[in-house]
Amino acid sequence: MATHSSVLVWRIPGTGEPGNEVCYDSIGCFSDSEPRAGTAIRPLKILPWNPEKIGTCFLLYTNKNPNNFQILLSSDPSTTEASNFQTDKKTRFTIHGFTDKGDESWLVDMCKNMFEVEEVNCICMDWKKGSQTTYTQAANTNVRVVGAQMSNYSCSPSQVHLIGHSLGAHVAGEAGRKTPGLGRITGLDPVQANFEGTPEEVRHDPSDAGFVDVIHTDVAALIPFTDFGVKQQVGHLDFFPNGREEMSRFRKNALFQIVDLDGIWTSSFASSQTWDFVACNYLRSYRYYSESTLNPNGLTEYPCACYRDFESNKCFPCPDEGRPQMGHYADRFAGKTREEQQQFFLNTGDSSRFARWRYGVSVTLSGRTATGQIKVALFGNKGNTRQYNVFNIQDFHIGIIKPGPTLSSEFDADIDVGTTEKVKFLWNNNVVNPTLSKVGAAKIIVQKGEEKTEEHSTEEAGGECGAGRGCSRGLPCRPH
Repeated sequence: MATHSSVLVWRIPGTGEPGNEVCYDSIGCFSDSEPRAGTAIRPLKILPWNPEKIGTCFLLYTNKNPNNFQILLSSDPSTTEASNFQTDKKTRFTIHGFTDKGDESWLVDMCKNMFEVEEVNCICMDWKKGSQTTYTQAANTNVRVVGAQMSNYSCSPSQVHLIGHSLGAHVAGEAGRKTPGLGRITGLDPVQANFEGTPEEVRHDPSDAGFVDVIHTDVAALIPFTDFGVKQQVGHLDFFPNGREEMSRFRKNALFQIVDLDGIWTSSFASSQTWDFVACNYLRSYRYYSESTLNPNGLTEYPCACYRDFESNKCFPCPDEGRPQMGHYADRFAGKTREEQQQFFLNTGDSSRFARWRYGVSVTLSGRTATGQIKVALFGNKGNTRQYNVFNIQDFHIGIIKPGPTLSSEFDADIDVGTTEKVKFLWNNNVVNPTLSKVGAAKIIVQKGEEKTEEHSTEEAGGECGAGRGCSRGLPCRPH
């Protein structure tokens, strides 16, 4: 079907100011009136490009064609009928953001990971022509056309899951607002600029689908309203891995000198310094999601008022109603769509293997008063951990150790040990003197974050260590 457009001039009621509107066959009309434009956050009044100029394509991958896409056209149902699209399977759309394109490897890799665990239609949205322009044109207007085009695609809405990265998250929001009964939207770092603080009809929000979950990895303050990811909660469940402020360590960058949004992407160093800056964290959200597909229980999130409380061990273990997994399996969480929005925290690994398992350890000390460090290592039926300090990770030297009190802390292990069978207790005061104090563990309690059961190790006096560069005792565990 050919798409035609017309431009109309009309007046915005109550303002006396003229506003423009453009209409396209089958996807509707788009105006530059408030709150879409002419506001403090969106001062420029511009209209979206026509669909032909944006050039949106639907690239279908399935379990039958995981390496090569089939092009689907929403205006031509025969392309879907002739493809490997399975009407009885769930359909997941992956949507790229600003300056990106639909055949990038990360989009395809997400689909391939899905094929490892399910039979699914995975459609990569390609709107590169509409995204590779000025930021204002792409964000304020072109996303609206792409979202409307997606809402026209013939699928059962309840079986559709839209996964949008950056500006693509707001494309998903636009599609959701036009698609009653849409099943799920996942926002991967919804972009902040021109969206933070706007009404819900403008941005990604919980009303856009039956279930909306969001992963935030870049919300550190750089220049007001030029951060990459939104700070505010915009889903039913908002996940903040590593506590939202990771980008702070990259603040001393030439980006500090730029205040023009479009300039960030068109300046002479955009291809190197800017991209390195963005890639540090802003691209992590889709890596988290992709890994979560193959790791059903390795990205457990904990409800908490703030990351400081999470790091201070105030949010462990999980509540009775359980806790969600960040990413692909977030929709399995029973309390996912409560009336109030919920936020969750976790720590991840630094690179390719992000999964971590949180353990709580309580140690009742025996022996004499001493100084030094205390660490533990866990041994289980699925594997063993390395040694972890059982106190706050920033507080390696705990000062005076006295017998009798119970010291508690949490740590994030890079392995799920399964059932804990033994705990290794280590004390180190970095002093080599066999005549000095001895320290032991009268009792050690280990608890896994998502479980209510505890494993107890009890060995009075036998767990004592003499002074030296370090020593340890292994204590067997029993369930409690």
